[in-house]
Amino acid sequence: MRRKIEDYRFIVGDRMIADIYRKARRLYSKRIVHINSTYQGGGVAEMLSSLVPLMNDAGLLTDWRILFGNPDFFNITKKFHNALQGGEVNLSEIKKKIYTETNENFIVYNHIDQDFVIIHDPQPLPLISFYRKRQPWIWRCHVDLSTPNQVLWDYLKGFIIKYDMAIVSNKNYLKKDLPVEQKVVYPAIDPLSPKNMEITPALKNKILRKFKIPTDKPIITQISRFDKWKDPEGVIEVFKRVKEKVDARLILCGSMAADDPEGNIIYERVKKKANSLIKSGDVLLITRESSILINVLQRISSVIIQKSKKEGFGLVITEALWKGSPVVASNIGGIPLQVIDGETGFLLQPDDLDGFAEKIILLLRDRKLAEHMGQKGKEHVRKNFLITRLLIDYLDIIASLQS
Repeated sequence: MRRKIEDYRFIVGDRMIADIYRKARRLYSKRIVHINSTYQGGGVAEMLSSLVPLMNDAGLLTDWRILFGNPDFFNITKKFHNALQGGEVNLSEIKKKIYTETNENFIVYNHIDQDFVIIHDPQPLPLISFYRKRQPWIWRCHVDLSTPNQVLWDYLKGFIIKYDMAIVSNKNYLKKDLPVEQKVVYPAIDPLSPKNMEITPALKNKILRKFKIPTDKPIITQISRFDKWKDPEGVIEVFKRVKEKVDARLILCGSMAADDPEGNIIYERVKKKANSLIKSGDVLLITRESSILINVLQRISSVIIQKSKKEGFGLVITEALWKGSPVVASNIGGIPLQVIDGETGFLLQPDDLDGFAEKIILLLRDRKLAEHMGQKGKEHVRKNFLITRLLIDYLDIIASLQS
């Protein structure tokens, strides 16, 4: 069933609901289009699946389009994604040609005549070059831009400078060499989505049986793509240290997104490493796409770990905090905006394997501390990182560009 703004009233309060309706008055019947590269898999698709219906319910006419691309295109844009986060890339002419031609081909299937265009991430960034610009265009980047590969950044800036605004997830991602208006907007989760809604004990037990997940030991979970920046191999190393002190089980759960061709390669490496270091049955690798499964895992886990080396924001952390689960995570990207060290969880440097293990062991042994951190984390998310706040941010941005 399609959710409406009023459904969130008893979560966020009357004042915020009234604020949404008030801000939307200026924008009735304005036509908006969001464009990204995948309908499912990853935080961007999840946010849009909630944000678009709510924008429509507020009185805007909002569409969501998906950029078509072949495997070559997604291999290239995955390399671009890595390079924007500091990795290396061979920016050859053939890569540029495939990148731009895929975007140019989009015009065969889609007319863009809306009043506002919102482009998400690097994949559809060049679209602005293939349409007659007659409205404000916004580039919403969900990637960590703090240390981009300079060659790639200089190339992509050629497209970005055509936009009216660039939106990033952290003030550390603002770029001094980008002569375009920039804003910081934090991502958000939908507390009523299948991934975040309250679930009954009967449903929880059904999901655990379906996926053959035993609960005879404390569970430590990392939920993320099988991606080198999420460092699942490092998580295995941390868990090896934890197992020396506490008998626990590790779950690594990650979907295989359509726009991430590296997922299977990383998965096989992680599987091999787990089999070589940990006894059978104590590491579970799950690749099924199931929002309810993730909901259950985040609720039954004694500790949620997020050992990312790079992280644009980290909505999986937001989700875990919303469910009252304590988090041990890397002190990078958007994670410190959510995990307040010592209050809603613990922050460590990504390469501090012993530190990760120490904090996880502490939370496994001190359940009162874990519960206290979980409660504070949920309230922190309620005040700052729910979809209603994101809707207000977009209403303000669209109104500012309209005026």
